[in-house]
Amino acid sequence: MPTSRTYAVVLEPEPDGGFTVRVPALPEIVSYGDDEAEALAMAEDAIRLVIEDRQARGEPVPVDAKPLIHEVTVTLAA
Repeated sequence: MPTSRTYAVVLEPEPDGGFTVRVPALPEIVSYGDDEAEALAMAEDAIRLVIEDRQARGEPVPVDAKPLIHEVTVTLAA
């Protein structure tokens, strides 16, 4: 029976366009997409592959822990 899991995905905009994709719960995943939709599709594929590989090796599959994201403002000397 198929199961589903949900993971937080971080899309980091790249200066020349596109997004770098990271999955905090699965740190081995670093991917890229030309736009947001492609980046999310790449994340989905990567997550599926990592989970399948971990299961095949008998390794635990981590559950997602929602990352806390904060902004910090710093003042720089002129």
